[in-house]
Amino acid sequence: MQDIASLKRLSTQVRRDIVRMVHAVSSGHPGGSLGCVEYFVALYKVILKHDPAHFTMDGKNEDLFFLSNGHISPVFYSVLARSGYFPVEELKTFRKLNSRLQGHPTTHEGLPGVRIASGSLGQGMSVAIGAALAKKLNKDTNIVYCLHGDGELQEGQIWEAAMYAAANKVDNLIATVDYNGRQIDGDVDKILSLGNLKAKFEAFGWHVLENNHGNDLENVITGLNLAKTYVGKGKPIIILMKTEMGMGVDYMMGTHKWHGSAPNDEQLKLALDQLLVTEGDY
Repeated sequence: MQDIASLKRLSTQVRRDIVRMVHAVSSGHPGGSLGCVEYFVALYKVILKHDPAHFTMDGKNEDLFFLSNGHISPVFYSVLARSGYFPVEELKTFRKLNSRLQGHPTTHEGLPGVRIASGSLGQGMSVAIGAALAKKLNKDTNIVYCLHGDGELQEGQIWEAAMYAAANKVDNLIATVDYNGRQIDGDVDKILSLGNLKAKFEAFGWHVLENNHGNDLENVITGLNLAKTYVGKGKPIIILMKTEMGMGVDYMMGTHKWHGSAPNDEQLKLALDQLLVTEGDY
């Protein structure tokens, strides 16, 4: 494991990757991507038991991760590349014709690290549950992780999956909700309020953890390690993780407007001036 200072520098580099990727093609979803940087860095650099050099689709004898809110692909691609799944240089091809790095992750291009297509919201938990049950059948003791947007929880399939996971004691699953309170059309509470999520998931039979500091790297690592202590205890686990959409770029924070908008040249420079690191860009 890298030291925390190095991981924080990496987090800043990932944020540089995100804004540069979406700027280069004038499209993409920087807001949620920037907000989830600490989660991805913590997961791939500290928590996940995985083998980037020998990626397989079945993922036997390693932990698995499924991104359900696939529109935040820029942060996913950046961390995959900087974890050794494919060359960092390939980030230049984001959203371009014939690229393996589509706007929403897909599988037919064969990009290492990506096991499902996740353009359609609401499906990732179902897939993660299936993978977790397969591990149980195979007596594989590794853990399955998945990430969801809070607006995504307005999809009915999420709640069918949640009910199924609890009823079948899928206790090798750790789901996380990126709880930034914003979606493409505005504040989640104004579009379709989620109510008391903790109470809802507990009523569905899940073990619920809350992390109000999802942009604090050490806090995210601690939270994920705590979640692991509940694996095997009869209930699926979910972390409600508060983050800030657009984190790290001041003019992208505090608003939903950068959910799916790319910065122009001037805005890119403003962002990069706030994201100074020494590792270097691709």
